[in-house]
Amino acid sequence: MTAFTARGVTKTYGGVTALAGADLTLRAGSVHALLGENGAGKSTLIKVITGAVAPDGGELRMGEEPVTFASTAQAAANGVAVVSQELNLFPDLDVLANLYPMREPTKTGFVHRREMRERALPVLQQLGLDVDPKARLGSLSLAQRQLVEIAKALLVEPKVLILDEPTSALDSDSSERLLGVLRVLRERQVAVVFVSHILEEVMSLCDEITVLREGRTVLDARPRAELEIGDIVHAMLGGREVSSVARAASTPSGPTLSLAGVTVPDRLADVTLSCRAGEIVGLAGLAGSGNTDVLEVIAGLTKAASGTVTLPDGKGAPRDFRSAIADGVALVSGDRRRVGLMLDKPIWENISQVQPVALAGATRKLSSKALRGTAHGLAERVGVHPIDVDLRAGLLSGGNQQKVVLAKWLAADPTVLLLDDPTRGVDLGARAEIHALLRSISDSGKVVVLCSTDLDELAAICDRVLVFHRGRLCAELAGDSIDQHTLLHTMNTGTTTE
Repeated sequence: MTAFTARGVTKTYGGVTALAGADLTLRAGSVHALLGENGAGKSTLIKVITGAVAPDGGELRMGEEPVTFASTAQAAANGVAVVSQELNLFPDLDVLANLYPMREPTKTGFVHRREMRERALPVLQQLGLDVDPKARLGSLSLAQRQLVEIAKALLVEPKVLILDEPTSALDSDSSERLLGVLRVLRERQVAVVFVSHILEEVMSLCDEITVLREGRTVLDARPRAELEIGDIVHAMLGGREVSSVARAASTPSGPTLSLAGVTVPDRLADVTLSCRAGEIVGLAGLAGSGNTDVLEVIAGLTKAASGTVTLPDGKGAPRDFRSAIADGVALVSGDRRRVGLMLDKPIWENISQVQPVALAGATRKLSSKALRGTAHGLAERVGVHPIDVDLRAGLLSGGNQQKVVLAKWLAADPTVLLLDDPTRGVDLGARAEIHALLRSISDSGKVVVLCSTDLDELAAICDRVLVFHRGRLCAELAGDSIDQHTLLHTMNTGTTTE
């Protein structure tokens, strides 16, 4: 029985097409994977289904009845619920209160806790969540809080339940735990939308698969049994070509950053690698695979339980992040609004943020005039527009903000440049400019290490890509062998073999 249908859904944002006629058909009692690369349209389609965004065109049907959702509350009233990877819970309240936010049953004007408990216990038991409903939510593990979020959704008896990256918060027993949850949902005849980047997980848990590419449905409700991971990868990527920055002209032979046998419990297992000055090395992997943990170890944010880190100058692992900066290590985050910039401060103050730490041993005090001059030169070098160092960073476009983040770290003249999704949320022009800048930095004799969730980016700019799977380094790709299909397949399976 069809529980929900979306047909020909379109949505544009200021001339950018997010959905270009997307279709989705959900059956009651079926777990339906919704897949696609970053930017394929998954998030926008989910927002349309949940009433968070109004589509420009297309049709939604709940069963056989046409529906329109003007808000998330209206979608919820029609039986659509969502469990996001960013849990929407209150840690200082007890479990029971979290299960009934703003909709507690009442009796004679008072909250009826007994009824809340009687309704909640069977759902908690079905999910295998053995906790005291009076327990403070903040005392529960992350995996238990994820199950509380799912229980909260089930208590409204949804017809459609969207699970957005559900295992991102579950523990090492997540597959078994999630199988139990999905069994409950199937028994309740709920139509489940399962969003995940882990194709191996999709193949073991889901019944049907829909794939979006560039806002269009390219695989529509195909039975999972008819598909292999390679089929899904091809559907997600198509035959797309990527423009690439020229790779290193010769084999790099300069100073080397290396890790030998580095282990971080539950995150990295016996990782050995090297990155030479003059090359751009990519670190690829699904969330939690270990690639970003490598950046944190090098930057002194995470301590290895065993193994060694050797910086290009021969020094060992930094004691902490401040020591890493002084040792010539820069960590550029793509999350410029949260950790990269002071949006209410002028450009020159942002660019000058790191330099004093890098020069901690110097006796010369830097004047604001000198800092402004340095900031102007760096802003010009990275292509910030307009070059007005007294302008507030928050007034710049996303691409120019990210260039300011780069300039801030270049001011410290690092020998190792670590980048975590450095072009997230920037336009294509700024992306190309940043890529060209990274190549010039590499060519100047710096070690450049790049983590990215954008497979196009890895294929376009990297000389080598090291692929991580479940905490281990599982493959090294070099030169023309770096392509999106191989990357996506290896990230999901741990092997380059189709």
